[in-house]
Amino acid sequence: VQLQASGGGLVQTGGSLRLSCVASGLIFSNYHVGWFRQAPGKEREFVAATTTTGDSTHVVESVKGRFSISRDNPKNTVYLQMNSLKPEDTAVYYCAAGLRYPANTARVEYWGQGTQVTVSS
Repeated sequence: VQLQASGGGLVQTGGSLRLSCVASGLIFSNYHVGWFRQAPGKEREFVAATTTTGDSTHVVESVKGRFSISRDNPKNTVYLQMNSLKPEDTAVYYCAAGLRYPANTARVEYWGQGTQVTVSS
């Protein structure tokens, strides 16, 4: 199983980025998927998740109204659209998949390799 994340980079405050994560080696539509992030010196934290069909999504309160998660099952891809970025969003972002809804790290079965997002002030 492989989750390949991309789309990170350096952006100014208020800017936007779209992260993508392509999955292989698993039946993608059977898995709930999500995004987590980890800033230097901090624990990995939940950012967003969506169900197998994409009909239900959740985001952490700190990004509500700015970030959204979506998935394209035929393309085995999950996205994280990030708007109105703030310096505190700076972190390595990881995509995740699990047969259980990945609301926390314990529920994640597969991790992507991470993509760096840096927001300059």
